[in-house]
Amino acid sequence: MGKLTNIPALFQVVASVRGFNKNILEIEKAVEAGDSEAEKELIAEASYDWASDMAKRFQLSVEVHGRENIPEKNGLVFISNHQGYGDIMILFLALQGKQVGFIAKDSLEKVPYFGRWIKAIGGYFIQRKNPKDALRSLSKGAEHLKSGYNLAIFPEGTRSKGPEMSPFKAGSFKLATMAKATIVPVTINGSYHLFEEKGYCVKGTHASVTIHPPVDTEGLNRKELAQATADIEETIRSAINESPPEE
Repeated sequence: MGKLTNIPALFQVVASVRGFNKNILEIEKAVEAGDSEAEKELIAEASYDWASDMAKRFQLSVEVHGRENIPEKNGLVFISNHQGYGDIMILFLALQGKQVGFIAKDSLEKVPYFGRWIKAIGGYFIQRKNPKDALRSLSKGAEHLKSGYNLAIFPEGTRSKGPEMSPFKAGSFKLATMAKATIVPVTINGSYHLFEEKGYCVKGTHASVTIHPPVDTEGLNRKELAQATADIEETIRSAINESPPEE
């Protein structure tokens, strides 16, 4: 976001996340009680409500295609391109009913409200410059996936701020392969119009999400995994800027 032009939008985001605190308390109670199913349900509901609130504030509309490709089971890794700040909100709207945490850079852990919020929804912080800490975070995330929690990853490593998609970073699929998890490829189109394109919040933005068929990584050898990850990247890239599929 532009440092000055997006301050009003930033205040709205902070205010909305602050309002999420009551949900965090309920989620933390479920964690303390060891009720993981209640925890996931609370996270899914709270995440969708937060995203819906933000979408109304910014007059954002999101068109979703391929929801039938979302497996009923959990322990999923959603792999998506990353066009803008609005992508997390957009994913929460598209994946309604699913608990989804995400991998965030460690600097966000110290941001008021956001750090606690990211942890509460099942997310993790990773220190990109410290390989040992990064591996530790990946191992923790893999165990989380095996326990039936879902995670979203943006393999480009940063926002593209436009329709272009950068090559995926090496090791981006490590978390999914460590957990032998099912990967669900996702393509986001148009989210950069919300904040990045003009340098300020553009109300009335329309974005679309295409959810592609899932890819199971369990049982694949190294060569097959390499091919699968390349195919997933190409699948996501191929749907960027495409006209929405007809219903």
